[in-house]
Amino acid sequence: MTANNGKPHIFTLLDLGINKSGDYQLYDESCINEDNSFIKFDTQVAIVTHYLHTQGTPFETPYIEKAKKFINLWTNSEKLKNYLQNNIVCESHFQTYLFKDVFNIPFPSPKIPKFTFIDLFAGIGGFRVAMQNLGGKCVFSSEWDNAAQRTYFTNYGEIPFGDITSEETKSYIPDNFDVLCAGFPCQAFSIAGYRKGFEDTRGTLFFDVAEIIRRKRPKAVFLENVKNLCSHDNGKTFEIIKNTLEELGYIVFFKVMNAMEYANIPQNRERIFIICFDPEQIPNYNEFSFPEKKNLTKTIHDCIDYNVSDAEYFYTNKMKHYEELVKFIKSRDTIYQWRRQYVRENKNNVCPTLTANMGTGGHNVPLILTNEGIRKLTPKECLNFQGFPDDYHFPSVIAKSSMYKQAGNSVVVPLIQRVCKQVISLI
Repeated sequence: MTANNGKPHIFTLLDLGINKSGDYQLYDESCINEDNSFIKFDTQVAIVTHYLHTQGTPFETPYIEKAKKFINLWTNSEKLKNYLQNNIVCESHFQTYLFKDVFNIPFPSPKIPKFTFIDLFAGIGGFRVAMQNLGGKCVFSSEWDNAAQRTYFTNYGEIPFGDITSEETKSYIPDNFDVLCAGFPCQAFSIAGYRKGFEDTRGTLFFDVAEIIRRKRPKAVFLENVKNLCSHDNGKTFEIIKNTLEELGYIVFFKVMNAMEYANIPQNRERIFIICFDPEQIPNYNEFSFPEKKNLTKTIHDCIDYNVSDAEYFYTNKMKHYEELVKFIKSRDTIYQWRRQYVRENKNNVCPTLTANMGTGGHNVPLILTNEGIRKLTPKECLNFQGFPDDYHFPSVIAKSSMYKQAGNSVVVPLIQRVCKQVISLI
């Protein structure tokens, strides 16, 4: 919506509209940035929910002014009230965000935090669960995927901000937090992708992380990525990352760890963990060490729900390759991996590495044999293999394909927590 002079209208009354994706929008003069761009409704909700969770602390500063305007806009508009009375929008996040109690959530922040952190490329909040378990309070989160934002909101009462490459998004990051957490996108470095590294735009997102580190100077930085980051382009990619962090004045530690070896989680998942300390703020940085290996005592049976009976998860004789599956899958004591045209047994009695590709089709989801037949893992079981708490859940309006993608993209919570415990012991 623009005036004849090309500049956006300044609304004196609330304007309700629907954007191209079908999402409802709320606009008045409080929803316009200094450059005359509109503040999207999702960003409005991010500002308000961040304000509500940081209210009364120094971390409310980036949010408070606009948040109060939006709250006033939402609660005092007769046009909005009339609209909601005459339109059924219960399933849209428009109404969900406006009326949900953001403090009645499964995973609230500690009332008296021991440290603070920000959650970049937050996904569904695997870092956040681990950090909160150790007494940390999140003061900023960012995640561009809309479905993941909804899952995050369901469990933490907070909508993450969107595109972290945007200066508007960066402007809301508060000062003086302790730890920067970022599981920055791994597709550019993974063996599952084309491995173009920094030639891939997803690879360059690391430099947005570096820019935030330069501006905010956190005491510590906690980064996570696929193990192939180390070997990509004969090690040149990782050398660039390490050198960049060191040029910012940070001391860098890194190690590749497998969840089944370090977190007692029965999933074969190797990831590189990069820990950085500002020596001026953490002079005893040389006392840091990664956690030692621990025995794997859990098996797949600790993560599988043998009461699942929903037909949508089971394979039938009408499905392609069903007979091949029946011939191959004979044991209930392991998980099978169906890749393209073949099935592979995981003989070490652990789950294969869960991936974001699980959301692209059933063939990518690991299989198990139960008394009822052959089925794929449920999204909840995938969360179990990532070490999420039992009361963590996806919102019902999220598509199953998105649930699988979100679970596969996440981190192993207990391993993040073990590493973080070593970090905050110095803070």
